[in-house]
Parts: sequence; structure tokens; C-alpha cells
Amino acid sequence: MTGDEIAHLLARARDGDQTAWDALVDAYTNLLWSVARAHRLDTADAGDAVQTAWLRLVENLDRIHDPERLGAWLATTTRRECLRILRRSGRVVPSDEALADVPDSSAPALDARLLLEERDAALWAVFEKIPERCRRLLRVLMADPPPAYADVAEALDMPVGSIGPTRARCLERLRQFLDRTDLVPGGISTEGDRT
Repeated sequence: MTGDEIAHLLARARDGDQTAWDALVDAYTNLLWSVARAHRLDTADAGDAVQTAWLRLVENLDRIHDPERLGAWLATTTRRECLRILRRSGRVVPSDEALADVPDSSAPALDARLLLEERDAALWAVFEKIPERCRRLLRVLMADPPPAYADVAEALDMPVGSIGPTRARCLERLRQFLDRTDLVPGGISTEGDRT
């Protein structure tokens, strides 16, 4: 995309145009995931880093003065979030490629990891069935650390007092879809997940 196209999408996104926001996400999500994966984060942490980068963009839409550099800004934001996650977890990222071949005796069995990945993929497929407003709210609230409700209210243009009840309704809708789906063998347990 050209700088003018990006500037136009940013302006429309600032005005609440979901189509413009979706176009930005489509254009840059692969870049953000590649940055997160380059830091050797697991899927959950990489997803957190990418989501936080998008949240930072929502928070700073008015501060983007050089649209041609949006990709670099998002990549830098994702990289910083990855480093924060790594510091928080106390993990050290090995720099020697040979270490990738060393088996981890403390890692869960390969089939357990595959089952979790299948479950996660099915969950995201069901997640796409809930209304867009719910998806937007839940994605923002999944950031780590969770954003303040005032920031969420500003980012999504909704009253602070409606965030909790709307979140509860959205999670209930997601649970109802999960209960009806045949995508997940044995279903996905959502007991105790009411955060």
C-alpha cells in the first residue's frame, strides 16, 4: 500500500470505519506474527504480543504522523511487547540455531500439543461466528496486561459501565456456540473460565 492509501485507512479507522480497520489488520497481521514468531514465543504469547500491538495502534491512532512508516511502527511495537513478555516470563531466547534440535524433556508430549492446537483452531473458528462487536471487545480485553476499562471504552467508543455486561453476554454467546458445535471433539471446557 502507498502512504496515501495507509493515511486514508488510518483516517477512516479513526472515524470508526470497521472496513478500514479490517484492511489495516489484513495488511499487517502477517508481519506482526512473523515478528512474534522470530522471538520464539509460543502461540499464546505470540498472540498476546500481536493483540497488544493492535491495541497500541488503537490507543495511538491520532499520533501516527508518517503513515508510510506504519508497518515499521507496528513491528517495533510488537518486538517491544515480545521482549516484555520474555522478560516477564524469565525466559532466555537461545541464539544458536542448533539448540532448536535439542529435545526438551520437560515439554509435554507431542500429541498433547497437537490436541491443544486443534482445540485452539476450533475455538478460533467458533469465535469468528459471534458478532463483530463481541469479537472486537473480547480481542481488546485479551491483551496482557488487560487494558483499563477507560481505555477500552475510548478505543471501542462505548460507555465504561457497559463493558462488563457486554463482555459477559459475548462470552455467553461464545459458550452457546461451543455447546452447539461439532468442531470440537468432546467440546471445550469453559467451566471456571468466567474471567
